[in-house]
Amino acid sequence: MKNHKTVYIAFGANKGDAKGNILKALQGLSAFCRVCQISPLYLSKPEGFLEQEDFINGALEAKTDLSPIQLLASLKEIETRLGRQKSFRDAPREIDLDIIFYDNEIVTFPQLYIPHQSFRKREFVLLPLKQIAPDFIDPVSGKSIALLYEELMAEKKESTVTKLSDTLALAIS
Repeated sequence: MKNHKTVYIAFGANKGDAKGNILKALQGLSAFCRVCQISPLYLSKPEGFLEQEDFINGALEAKTDLSPIQLLASLKEIETRLGRQKSFRDAPREIDLDIIFYDNEIVTFPQLYIPHQSFRKREFVLLPLKQIAPDFIDPVSGKSIALLYEELMAEKKESTVTKLSDTLALAIS
């Protein structure tokens, strides 16, 4: 990987074999990324559409030579291969792979915004990111992941995310 970029990807699933799909998705990343760190897994309550199972979420740090658009296409390909289909907003899903950061770059395309537009308001993204990159600085706000998490929790007052396990990280490494 000559021109590798450091990327942070959030992942989640709540439909079918959620843990198995996450494991398969993360193994699929090896075709175009070198995974460096994986957060513990967390169980989180659904947001938006509430009539569904809880999600299993996490985040990872990886190195890749792909451009942001190539990375997005590769992640979408993994999602499709694992059975994800277009549905309504906040629907249950077999797998969800979101690019949160691509180095320190700010990327804006019609189909892709990096940093991810909603991550600052999502405990299920910030908590796993805080475990693997607490000092990483969001290039938009200029704040560390740890500080963004603290600010969100001061607003929320109550967590909707619980630690599930560290075992997936061990299975991948």
